[in-house]
Amino acid sequence: MKSWPKIDGALADYVDANWLRESPLKRRLREETAKLPQAGMQISAHQGQQIAWLARAIGARRAVEVGTFTGYSSLSIAEALPADGKLWCCDVSEQWTGIARRYWKEAGVESRIELTIAPALKTLDGLVAQDLAGRLDLAFIDANKDGYDAYYERCLKLVRPGGIVLIDNVLWGGSVANLADKDADTEGPEGSWVKRMSEALTPPPATRAPPLRGIREGEKKIIVTLTHVAEDRMLDLVARLDA
Repeated sequence: MKSWPKIDGALADYVDANWLRESPLKRRLREETAKLPQAGMQISAHQGQQIAWLARAIGARRAVEVGTFTGYSSLSIAEALPADGKLWCCDVSEQWTGIARRYWKEAGVESRIELTIAPALKTLDGLVAQDLAGRLDLAFIDANKDGYDAYYERCLKLVRPGGIVLIDNVLWGGSVANLADKDADTEGPEGSWVKRMSEALTPPPATRAPPLRGIREGEKKIIVTLTHVAEDRMLDLVARLDA
């Protein structure tokens, strides 16, 4: 039986001490967010660090985030961009993003971030209308799961060939493997998009079909799925590049 190593106790301390590099400011943001009833929506410090690393690895200058919450992921991305970089953030909550704005300002990256409080599809379509299709380097999707399909399609339009699309929560706490799970986020009108997306990431053996239907016409884009494992202590990165 296949299994994932459980990272907790002494091993978790070892990983944090030797890998995690979280600034005091980010730690304060994470601790403030942890007091909210919706704290589970926040990404882990490990994810934030990995996202920033990926942004730096490809020299990202322009990025978009779908689902900002209190700003941990956007802060991680914005800090990885150059001084003249740009991050477009999509969210619907003035309350949660109000916290984000405070930390963006304290970190000195607020000039790199453009936050729009509106339905994400409207904002993403607006970016396409601004002739930004194929001109963004990175996208991070972490919002309402019943909208993932549409968000993903828009982000594919916006991200350049060779860019990265990051998708959070693709295992949805393990429920994608539980056929009895009827959570609204995993069992929508057309079935589970989260489940279908996870299954589509790996093509059948002996085939060279594109791993996701949105990758087409030879456009090479890296799709990275992020998921919390072992109580947010482990970051699972699965990347597939269109062959």
